[in-house]
Amino acid sequence: MMKLKIYWMPAIIAILLGACIGLATLLIQDNRKSQRPFSFADIVKATTPSVVSIYSQKFTKRHWIDKAAITQTTSLGSGVIITSDGFILTNHHVIQNAQSITVALNDERRLAANLIGSDPSTDLAVLKIQLNDLPSLQIGQSEEVQIGDQILAIGNPFGIGQTVTSGIISAKGRNSIGLNTYENFLQTDAAINPGNSGGALVNMQGKLIGISSAIYSSSGGSQGIGFATPINDAMNVMQDIISHGEVIRGYLGMEAQKITHNLANNLALPSEYGLLVSDITNESPADKAGIEVGDIILEINQTPSRDPIQIKRLIASLKPGTSISLLGLRGRQSYQTKITLDKQPAMQRITY
Repeated sequence: MMKLKIYWMPAIIAILLGACIGLATLLIQDNRKSQRPFSFADIVKATTPSVVSIYSQKFTKRHWIDKAAITQTTSLGSGVIITSDGFILTNHHVIQNAQSITVALNDERRLAANLIGSDPSTDLAVLKIQLNDLPSLQIGQSEEVQIGDQILAIGNPFGIGQTVTSGIISAKGRNSIGLNTYENFLQTDAAINPGNSGGALVNMQGKLIGISSAIYSSSGGSQGIGFATPINDAMNVMQDIISHGEVIRGYLGMEAQKITHNLANNLALPSEYGLLVSDITNESPADKAGIEVGDIILEINQTPSRDPIQIKRLIASLKPGTSISLLGLRGRQSYQTKITLDKQPAMQRITY
């Protein structure tokens, strides 16, 4: 019997050899990558062009007996380009009482900025520069942020120039700091210093998740406790300011305090939870609806009323003209009523 010659063997060997060489090359490349030190460089390169430095000037005229002089005070801060046509988010305190505002871009161009509007209650402000095709940051979802997430803070601390620091989200929903009327801060241990105010807090995808606002410090420098306004809240404020020149909030016109076990015992209250009404503003929606001092508010819009800060934010998030349902207790008699919210008036003391 004749033996058949196997002509296809060399081709199979060549294919297998090529596959082995390719696999070895990939393994070598992966090994080299794994040996590289971890770096934020790519995220920094993508995000820093959208963060600006802000210089606000105030001029004061001083009089002496025989002459007068004008002194200039310059405040430093940071801002974030939100749209490619020049809308910028920053903090209200960065531009407060400023008579002129200058924005310095990452490429060292300097432009005069117009103040579109500001909201002292959240310490946010919106500026506009006359320039197009600006690099703007991708907007993230601050509601998706988790405690422990890595973040970067970008700003202009102490006016020394753009600086990047890293850290994690230390806490969410900080609302009793006493800085603003409406607080819902992200807390971070990234170094935030004077001048960082209004700068960017970005995640590891390079998306904007917060506007740096303040630090908790006994020395004036960073001690690992910084606060940022969540971007979802900041964008809502910005949209209102652009559309209306101010933030439009709902207004109920009452003040209340949380009922605790001790408070309920001391005042012999019929309920150990809810909000105890302590003040009603004359001619306010609460006043017109017949709410009285001493009433206990159990629910608003089917939301249990156990946290006065949460209820304040709920009312403020609704627009004037919105109807809310309120479940209350007067003595031992419960009642339910509907109230139409007014527009929150400009005032120093903010009620519900």
